[in-house]
Amino acid sequence: MNITAGIFKGRKIIAPDEKITRPTLSKVRMSVFNTLQAMMDFEGKTFLDMYAGSGIMGLEALSRGFGYALAFEKHPKAAQIIKNNFQKFTPHPKLQIGDAIKLAQKIEKPFDVIYIDPPYFAGIYEASLDAIKNIAQNIIILEHVNEVDFKEFEILKQKKYGDKYITFLLNIKYCK
Repeated sequence: MNITAGIFKGRKIIAPDEKITRPTLSKVRMSVFNTLQAMMDFEGKTFLDMYAGSGIMGLEALSRGFGYALAFEKHPKAAQIIKNNFQKFTPHPKLQIGDAIKLAQKIEKPFDVIYIDPPYFAGIYEASLDAIKNIAQNIIILEHVNEVDFKEFEILKQKKYGDKYITFLLNIKYCK
């Protein structure tokens, strides 16, 4: 997999076995960050990738100018691959290994952008949104195939890529 833009453009990372993760395609990553860039300036902003898989989203964020990126990954094999990938970059995202929902609930500082892309049929989208509602300061991005109850989040934009949706949400709590 190659990073699509920014200071790390063209650099390769290793993706975990497809039985473990489902990496976001390069055209989808490009679209996500291009759409996001139309909504905000990345300089100094913070990015959380709740279900990191390969770690590519955090690397894309830093490559494009985010000031800080954090990745969560539960699967030990995927986490080791992410760790190895991150060591090749400066700056690189921070990695926390464990259950993303539990880790998110322990975070005290808000994030400007939170990317949520768990295993599609794990049934944890709503729980993930609930876990980040107090730290999602600006935009939440969901990659999903099923209907999701967005609760107290407002849909800003939604795009379809084949059978999946990329949904950009705003945390209504921070709009008040």
